[in-house]
Amino acid sequence: MSNPFAIWVYLATTPLLWLTLTLAVWVVADRIAKASGRHPLVNPVLISIVVVGAILVVTHTPYEIYFQGAQFVHFLLGPATVAIAVPLVRHRALVMANLLPMAAALVAGALVAVVSALAVAAALGAPHEILVSLAPKSVTAGIAMAISERLGGVPALTAVLVITTGVIGAVIVTPLMNALKITDYAARGFAVGLASHGIGTARAFVVDEVAGTFAGIAMGLNGVATSVIVPLLIAML
Repeated sequence: MSNPFAIWVYLATTPLLWLTLTLAVWVVADRIAKASGRHPLVNPVLISIVVVGAILVVTHTPYEIYFQGAQFVHFLLGPATVAIAVPLVRHRALVMANLLPMAAALVAGALVAVVSALAVAAALGAPHEILVSLAPKSVTAGIAMAISERLGGVPALTAVLVITTGVIGAVIVTPLMNALKITDYAARGFAVGLASHGIGTARAFVVDEVAGTFAGIAMGLNGVATSVIVPLLIAML
């Protein structure tokens, strides 16, 4: 053991290391969030991203190597999304009673999310490739990256924008809704799910199960709506 870094060189080539690291960082981040009383600014997703990212930079670990170990967490995104159906069934009567307001909010929210981003970026002189990458920022990463790639954007940039949008939405949703005096958890949840996809939905479930249920519905519906709206708007540019 003359070289104190020899053990790290060995561990860094072991895929289990990165899965263990990811889970450990998340547990610590979640405990920090819990200790803060789930304050909106103490977001465990943001904390985890910063810590894991810093570790990868300090250790000069390529993302591809990290993903080989952490891909099991990525795989669980599918089952986790499907599991949203459980509270959906539990609150189906409330969902059915709000179908018309949800439809109106979906159209308005999906259009505003795309048009506002494109308008601001275009006004600042962003090139076409950036506009395409930015347009689907409010839907879940898998759908957003597919839309971006198909229309000539940069999927990696889209992924960064999606995560940034989700974290910002999760941080500001509670104080914003309180400031607007919106107390209906169905409306609060649908709004954050529509604007901030999975990360916002996770935050909504922390606050209230009804909010999380409606956030999950909005996240799914917005994925469909955005996949139709973005190609039409990009074709008009």
